[in-house]
Amino acid sequence: MIDLEFIERLIRVFDDSGVDSLEIERTGTRVSLSKTPPYGGAAPVGMSAPVLVPTGSASDDVQVVQRPEEEETSTASHLIEVTSPMVGTFYRSPSPDTSPYVDVGSKVSEGETLCIIEAMKLMNELECEVSGTITEICIEDAQPVEFGQVLFLVDPS
Repeated sequence: MIDLEFIERLIRVFDDSGVDSLEIERTGTRVSLSKTPPYGGAAPVGMSAPVLVPTGSASDDVQVVQRPEEEETSTASHLIEVTSPMVGTFYRSPSPDTSPYVDVGSKVSEGETLCIIEAMKLMNELECEVSGTITEICIEDAQPVEFGQVLFLVDPS
């Protein structure tokens, strides 16, 4: 059984961190913490989330370790970031033998499909929420993506 004081300390550290969700299993007990409700809400874009790491001491202390900063895409302030709504695999086209939904320079309109994100064997079409021009595709085809990761930059003008 997990010590109640350990859980309280864990919640305080989790609350003060940039981590969105955490799951720990110890001695048959599983604790899940999440700041974002499932399938909803948005995480701050461009924020590097710290990781909780056990210190290995007998008192079960945890410390927050900041992840190394990822290379930030230099964006003009008017560009809109289209982010991944889930963890999964990014696909630019509906199948390997078809052309991509969009390329750099493509004009897109609201509701148009930009890509597919496969999550748990389900193919989820990601639709554009603004009209504009694709200025950058920030991820390679068939690569894993994280929740909130920038996939496209769109110039709405």
